[in-house]
Amino acid sequence: MRYALLYIATIVLVNCAFSEVPVFLLPGGEAWSPVALVVGFIFVIRDYAQREIGHKVLLAMLAGGGISWFMADPRVALASICAFLVGELLDWTVYTFTKRPFSRRVLLSSAIGTPLDSLVFMSMIGLFSIPSVIIMTASKMLGATVVFLLARQRERAQAQYEQTV
Repeated sequence: MRYALLYIATIVLVNCAFSEVPVFLLPGGEAWSPVALVVGFIFVIRDYAQREIGHKVLLAMLAGGGISWFMADPRVALASICAFLVGELLDWTVYTFTKRPFSRRVLLSSAIGTPLDSLVFMSMIGLFSIPSVIIMTASKMLGATVVFLLARQRERAQAQYEQTV
């Protein structure tokens, strides 16, 4: 349960950060939160939590959102829950119906879910701008790429081991 607990904690931490860290105005006058840069790490942890507890990762996500309701701005917590639900349901669909190796499912689910998740979250907290959504999506895809590389390395090592046995 270590990844599931870490997942809950990072949801709360990032929601609190979105509630407290000031936004910056971009040259075009659009607001941007630097917290958008670190959101991708939640998705790295989520992928491992999902491997650890399966579909119960939705319960972990709801727990993180529920705790955030009391510790962060409730508007941020609600936006987080809605965005995570969109992302999680898309992830669940990819993980359930594709038979690709884990490493490829990580990239596929992230490519589909992270732009929508980012769009929902940034819109609901009133910070929607194309640059903000792009930066948040890029951060999440960076996290997904890290998981992809680690998982692919592990899959290759496992395949080599199985060939020698």
